[in-house]
Amino acid sequence: MTLSTPERTAYLVASGDLRESANVAGWPTQVELERVVTDALAAQGWRVVRANDVDPETGHGFISSQRMGLRVFGNIPADAPLIVAEAVWQYSHHVLAGLRTHEGPILTVANFAGAWPGLVGLLGLNAGLTKMNKPYSTIWTVDGSDAWFQDGIRSWLETGTITHDTSHVRDLPELPATPAAELGHTLAERLLKDKAIIGVFDVGCMGMYNAIIDDELLNPIGIYKERLSQSALWAEMQRVPDAEADAVGRWLTEAGMTFRLGTDEATELTENQLRWQYKMYIAALRISDDFGLDAVGIQYQQGLKDLAPASDLPEGLLNNAQRPPVTSRDGSRVLWEGRPLPHFNEVDEGAAVDALVTNRVWTALDLDPATTLHDVRWGDEYDGEFVWVYEISGSVPPSHFPNGYADAEGWRQGNVFFPAGGATINGVSKPGELVWSRVYIAEGSLHVDIGRASVVELPEEETRRRKEATNPEWPIAHVVLHGVDRDQFMARHKANHVQIAYAPDAATADQALEVKAALFARLGVAVHLCGEVKLGR
Repeated sequence: MTLSTPERTAYLVASGDLRESANVAGWPTQVELERVVTDALAAQGWRVVRANDVDPETGHGFISSQRMGLRVFGNIPADAPLIVAEAVWQYSHHVLAGLRTHEGPILTVANFAGAWPGLVGLLGLNAGLTKMNKPYSTIWTVDGSDAWFQDGIRSWLETGTITHDTSHVRDLPELPATPAAELGHTLAERLLKDKAIIGVFDVGCMGMYNAIIDDELLNPIGIYKERLSQSALWAEMQRVPDAEADAVGRWLTEAGMTFRLGTDEATELTENQLRWQYKMYIAALRISDDFGLDAVGIQYQQGLKDLAPASDLPEGLLNNAQRPPVTSRDGSRVLWEGRPLPHFNEVDEGAAVDALVTNRVWTALDLDPATTLHDVRWGDEYDGEFVWVYEISGSVPPSHFPNGYADAEGWRQGNVFFPAGGATINGVSKPGELVWSRVYIAEGSLHVDIGRASVVELPEEETRRRKEATNPEWPIAHVVLHGVDRDQFMARHKANHVQIAYAPDAATADQALEVKAALFARLGVAVHLCGEVKLGR
C-alpha cells in the first residue's frame, strides 16, 4: 500500500545511540530540540508528525537499531518532507537505509549546544549522506529564536532546500614549483612507490558510515588495510606481564602526569583500570610491529568497551613522540623509538589517511609530528570572535599541552559511555598555530578540506565554563579558524571529526599546509582550501 502525505506535514525521526544508557540520559535534551523544530514549523502553518512514538519501556523515542529504523521508515510516506533531528550522538546506520531510499526532501537539524553532542552527530550524519550521494539540507540553532534558523526552515518548506554560504572554499590552484610543493610531490611519489599499511582493529565504529573508506579508494593512493580483530588485541593484553605494565605507569608518573584516583570501579578511576590501559598500549605496539603497520586504529566503542578500560590513554601515548618505551617481543628493539605510531581514534579511516600524511609531512619538515583528531564539539563567542571547542575522549598527545606530561591529568571516563572506566589524557591545548584538515568521500572519490587555525588561550574561568558545558574529563582545544565563520564551517564540514597538527609559527604552518596540499594533489585527492590560506611564501 502506498502511503500518502497529508498537506503541510513533515515527518520527524531521531537516530539514537546504540547504548541505551546514553539514549535515556539524552532524551530530555532531544525533547527540547523537537519542541524547537515543531514550533518553527508551526509558525509557518505546518505540523510535525513523529514517525515513532516514545517507547514506554525504554522511556525514549530514539531509533536505536538498524532493524528498528527499517520498521519506522516503513510508516513514512516515501515522498514526505522528512526531518532528522539530532540532539545527541547518533549511530548513522540506524537511519541510513531509510534515508537512502527516501524520495522526499530531507532536512537534518541539530541544537548548537555543548552538553550533548548533537551537532557532532549531525556532522557525522551529513557526511554519510554526502558519501552516498543523497541530497539533503541542514541547519542548526541554539534555541530556535534566531531569524537565520527561522528563515532556513521557511526556505526548506517552500523549496525543499536551504542554501548556505560556502564562499570560503576554493579548489587548490596549480602550484608553482616552490620547495614546499616539490617536497609534497616527492613524499607522494614515495608513498605511491613504497606503499603504507593502516591497521584497523575491527572496521566501522559508532555508526560512522562516513569513516569507512573502501580499498578501491585507498589503494590508488598507496594505502592498504590490515584488518585486525579487537579480540586479538584483548588476547595480547592478557600476555603482558603486570610488571611490564606497571613500568609504563612509573614512566608516566616520573614524566609528570597525574591521575585522579579512587577505589570504586563503577564511578572512579582505579589503579586496576590503569594497568589494563598500559597493557593495551603495549599490546597495540607489539601487534603493530608484527604486521609492519604505519598507523593503527582501535575501535573500542563496540565490544571492547564491555571488556576493558578506555583505549584513549593508549591512543594519546601512541600519538606522542616522547612516550614510555616498549620493546619487541624478543626485547631486542624499542618499538618506534622517539617517534609516534599515528593512531586514528574510533577507526575513523578518513583520520587515518590524514594522520599518516601529516606524520610524513611534519617529519620531513623536522617538526613535532604529534597529530590527533578532535570532535567538532561546540563553540561560542569570546571577546568578539568565535572560538570552537574541539574535544576528543582523551587521545590527544601530551605534546599538545604547554608543559607536556606535566599538564596531563588522567580523569575517569564517564560511565554512561565507558562502563569499564579508564583514564583520559586531560588537559588544555597550548596556544599556537595549526593546520586543520579532513579527508572525506564525495561523489565517489576522495576529497580533503584544509585550512589554517590558531589555538588561543582563554581565561581559566572561561576554560572551566566550556569544559563543564561539554565533558570536563576530556582534553580541550580553544580553536579560532582563519577566515571561516561558524555557519560556513558547519555547512561545509563533512565529518564529525577534524584533524589538527601544530607548527611553531605562522610561516611554518603555511609551509606545512602547502606541502600537505601538494602531496594530496599528487596522490589524486581533490584538495579544497578553506578560509585564509597563504601559498607560495
